[in-house]
Amino acid sequence: MSKLKIGFARADLTPPNDLFISGYYSERRGQGCLDDLKASVLAFSDGERTAVVFTIDVIGIAQDFGDELRGIIAKRTGLPYEAIYYACTHTHTAPAISGDLFPIDPEFNSVMFRQCADAAVRAIADMSEAEVYTARGKVEGISFIRRFKMKNGKTQTNPGHGNPDIDHPISTPDETLQLVRIVREGKDDLVVINFQVHPDVVSGSYYSSDWPGWVRRSFEGAVPGTKCLFFNGAQGDTNHFNPLSGIPRRSGYNHARHMGLCIAGEAMKLYTYAEKSEGDRVDYAQYNLEVPANRGTAEDLEIAEKYIALHEAGRESEIPYTGMEYVTAVARAYRVKRLEHGPDSFTLYLNAVRFGDVVFSGVPGEPFTDIGRGIKDASPFGMTIVTCCSNGYEGYYPMQSAYDEGGYEANSSKFCAGIAEHIIEGSVEMLKKLY
Repeated sequence: MSKLKIGFARADLTPPNDLFISGYYSERRGQGCLDDLKASVLAFSDGERTAVVFTIDVIGIAQDFGDELRGIIAKRTGLPYEAIYYACTHTHTAPAISGDLFPIDPEFNSVMFRQCADAAVRAIADMSEAEVYTARGKVEGISFIRRFKMKNGKTQTNPGHGNPDIDHPISTPDETLQLVRIVREGKDDLVVINFQVHPDVVSGSYYSSDWPGWVRRSFEGAVPGTKCLFFNGAQGDTNHFNPLSGIPRRSGYNHARHMGLCIAGEAMKLYTYAEKSEGDRVDYAQYNLEVPANRGTAEDLEIAEKYIALHEAGRESEIPYTGMEYVTAVARAYRVKRLEHGPDSFTLYLNAVRFGDVVFSGVPGEPFTDIGRGIKDASPFGMTIVTCCSNGYEGYYPMQSAYDEGGYEANSSKFCAGIAEHIIEGSVEMLKKLY
């Protein structure tokens, strides 16, 4: 009989009004709540090792704040630091947790971290013998590459719906859906769903878990006796609409619902006939990757300070760009200014938690689609769930080619070209040692 035991818990993270919301370079404060924000956690044990894996409805938690969160959970549970793994769904309508562009609310952070620790304790207490089943499917028509080669040879991110100057998209989305069904006698089934697309659909100043929340609620509502956890994958170069389509751009709360229903619907088709996954070993690892910083020159700094001053004074028209090119220029300026005094390098956390032949592999920020593909293709595990914004949120990880092409992600990334390839190599090395 399998030694594997798995437990579940969920915490309500719905914030008070008026907190700063992360996601854009313009200020937003929470005016109300469209749907609740949650933290859901799985606990795994094989009798020798125990680990917990969270999915949290926020845009991201930077490594230094994540260290604090993991430390609190470690203290409450007695688990090793490396056995604590969190992944954020990356919704753009949740409070700022890490101080960057906008101030955080220390009281909310404190309550949120304590609630996550409480959930970890409850999940461990809920553990019971489990069998694991896995399946893969495909969801088409809701995830699109957002980087385009223009007819003038330039590369643009989100060049605008119906832009006649678009030539073709760069790369293709990963439309693979991965499902893990965990069956426990006398308790709810636990269902893990993994898909990848940017959750910037709802927008506005009302808190929302965006389409990942709709995935969770839709599945649980349609399949009695289940608890659903959604983990977002490698989504850094994707978006939820196709500017080349002949239909109007689709966004907002209703489209978030549509996307959630599409993803949950595919998962429901896979749920009943998922195949048994063997193995009961639980293990975990953290690989610290040292990478060079993408610092600017003295000339870059001079331009950056000028653009930041104009942007913050509301004098956008004096910056010689419009639309997404303007956002790219401002993002580049903030990146150069932040790195004015260093550091010359960063340490990134690559993390993994396995149970049997299933493994979570985390990237601390927004990996391009091909990072997810590269890790999954080379992983020795039967099911590799790549997650974004995991145990850190340190920005974008563009492929080498994106630095050559240009666009928002490479210009805003604080990492030098080659970062994506280093992440793939480091992650695969870690997974092979963990296997």
